[in-house]
Amino acid sequence: MPGRPQVIGVLTAGGDCPGLNAVIRAVTARAIRSYGMDVVGIMNGWEGLMNGTLRPLDRDSVRGILQRGGTILGTSRRDPYVHGNGYESIRRTLDANGIDCVVVVGGDGTLRSALRLSQEGLPVVGVPKTIDNDIAGTDVTFGFDTAVQIATDAIDRITTTAEAHNRIMLVEVMGRTKGWIATYAGMAAGADSILIPEIPYDLEDVARIIKNRHRHGRTYSVVVVSEGVDPPPGLEAAEQMDAFGFARLGGVAYLIAPVLEKLTGFETRVTVLGHLQRGGTPSALDRVLATRFGVKAVDLAADGVTGVMVGLRGNDLVSVPLEEACAEIRGVAPDLYEAAQAFFG
Repeated sequence: MPGRPQVIGVLTAGGDCPGLNAVIRAVTARAIRSYGMDVVGIMNGWEGLMNGTLRPLDRDSVRGILQRGGTILGTSRRDPYVHGNGYESIRRTLDANGIDCVVVVGGDGTLRSALRLSQEGLPVVGVPKTIDNDIAGTDVTFGFDTAVQIATDAIDRITTTAEAHNRIMLVEVMGRTKGWIATYAGMAAGADSILIPEIPYDLEDVARIIKNRHRHGRTYSVVVVSEGVDPPPGLEAAEQMDAFGFARLGGVAYLIAPVLEKLTGFETRVTVLGHLQRGGTPSALDRVLATRFGVKAVDLAADGVTGVMVGLRGNDLVSVPLEEACAEIRGVAPDLYEAAQAFFG
């Protein structure tokens, strides 16, 4: 078993989400108080390792950040494999600062890079961060609960104006290629239909639900749309790619709205929540989960267990091989969507 790390680095990479500062706080406090390690904050994700931009972290550095959104370390989408030559891009920074292990806080793209670096010899422990809740090997990711609550609150407010004006309201939420936010927020807010990438949709069916509501005196409807659903046939949007080679999503509801309006004859409006779902104060659940993840990550590193990600199964924290965590993008189970579907209309 490798020796206990003396210097541990922590970075936050990829898209931000509520709870990042709670992880940074937990990693720093646990490493210093329980193991006597030095902690180095790596600025702006992988970019900080590539450029040598670091800051020391101590207990005072992380006071008062638990409730803050964003990340005190910054983040970016730069990647040692996309924008450099892998381990060699970061080796100088690691050696110059004596960093023995890196806690990598990120989503699927970041964790894939962590896996590759681990295979090249870097000791890493991953922490699953994404509002999309789509990482395999864990029941939930931190950031998801806050995003769902933000989306639910927004849908609640949009419902009242839909009712006042007798309109169809399409609310587009984030989630990339999976529909976790749409399903949970749609269920919580009582949406009349939910469109997610995992389940093919037919706007004729959605129109029938809405027209049936009108026949029964409900002259408004709210449809929640996950950003990753396919556009209606013949209305393909121009695809843009991000730094990881993923499609840059957003705006599909604007393609769906005119089709639905034509099918129903009812005025249809669109609200895209976008990055609103990533910002602001994390929920209590996300603060606790992120804290638990951070503590567990340091414990694993101290025990010499690397090449893994911290995961939550039931209420237990587990170590998940990065290969397993990166093997697939986890989607919404059919039975969960069916439970939401029971209330459509």
